[in-house]
Amino acid sequence: MRIDIVAVGTELLLGQIADTNSAWLGEQLAAAGVDSHFHQAVGDNQARIVLALRTALARSDGVIVCGGLGPTPDDITRDAISEVMNVPLVRDPAIVEKIRHLFESRGRTMAENNARQADVPQGAATIPPAGTAPGLICAMGGKVVYVLPGVPYEMSEMFTRAVLPDLRQRLGDQSARSTIASRVLRTWGTSESALAELLARRIEVLDAEPDNPTIAFLASGMEGIKVRITVKAPDTVTAAAMLAEEEAHVREVVGEAVFGVDAETMESVVGAGLAARGLTLGLAESITGGLVASRLVRVPGASTWLRGSIVAYSPEVKFSVLGVPDGPVVTEIAAKAMAEGARRVLGADIGLALTGVAGPDPFEGRSPGTVIVALALPEHDCESIEVHLPGDRERVRQYATISALDLLRRRLIAGEIEVSQAC
Repeated sequence: MRIDIVAVGTELLLGQIADTNSAWLGEQLAAAGVDSHFHQAVGDNQARIVLALRTALARSDGVIVCGGLGPTPDDITRDAISEVMNVPLVRDPAIVEKIRHLFESRGRTMAENNARQADVPQGAATIPPAGTAPGLICAMGGKVVYVLPGVPYEMSEMFTRAVLPDLRQRLGDQSARSTIASRVLRTWGTSESALAELLARRIEVLDAEPDNPTIAFLASGMEGIKVRITVKAPDTVTAAAMLAEEEAHVREVVGEAVFGVDAETMESVVGAGLAARGLTLGLAESITGGLVASRLVRVPGASTWLRGSIVAYSPEVKFSVLGVPDGPVVTEIAAKAMAEGARRVLGADIGLALTGVAGPDPFEGRSPGTVIVALALPEHDCESIEVHLPGDRERVRQYATISALDLLRRRLIAGEIEVSQAC
């Protein structure tokens, strides 16, 4: 079964509101084994809504429409549905009274234009509202149109309560159903083109059979490149097994560049690694100005392994607090001294430090985007890496943050870091 999604609202086209409804619905449909190949957004114009609906119905078995069910004159989804069905709108007095009672229960008087929300295309079934706008289930010659409010809470509640059960009934016998599931592997330190090249042969193998998993790449800016594995299976257990098998193939090829799965973040992975080894971390941040600490404290329980961060933005603070020797501060020597100083001053097992040039102007003869990360580990020589990051000032700082955390992550998974004295 294929379902299109049509999101209604000029505010979506103007970028004033993000269309989170379509993304949520796509996820729910996939979990139910329903294909959704097309998502559209259309403004508050009846002719264009009608065109969007007719286009969707021509290529799919049904449509879910979100938005345009309010009481104001620009809420015209009901009118467009009526035109597509070629039936009149009929006002349902029982719905009017329910809306009126809802207002009265809140100590308010219903405005008469709210009665428009009780206009129903003749022959359509209504979905009791989560707010004031009832939804619609409109059968059209073997196909179906579901109409839901645009308010995310109301939409999701009514979808779960009414639309999903109706869809499952239309899907028929359980043996004919399936589930679509995805797993996202999150990577850092490699490009989309490099990943595609590494996985090209595997993708060719998968493309040879229609029932195989599929692999896609999602460039996510400051969060790296995501590799999405998608499977279609008769049940969730089989889907999970297929995802696990394909994940193993991808990890074998991509290696340590994979830092997390699905909702895992770089900071949550680093935090878990520190906690598992009983290690503590101290930070010394210059170019990032506290961004590394800010990301790490998002992780619940961070206080057990994060000792703190010294934001040494001024060279004088680097010299006086962290023990950096006098001289240039965007150097390997300065970065290593900052990492050692963070360990010493904060009493941590590990010191992680960043210095560099965010831009837009050069500093100490170094070009914008130059970042040096240093890591002071137990029983190891302090190490540093120099990277040259692209983008404006904010992107350089954000890229520097995740690059530093990734360096620590890779050393943690190497399994060589143990609790010891300062290096």
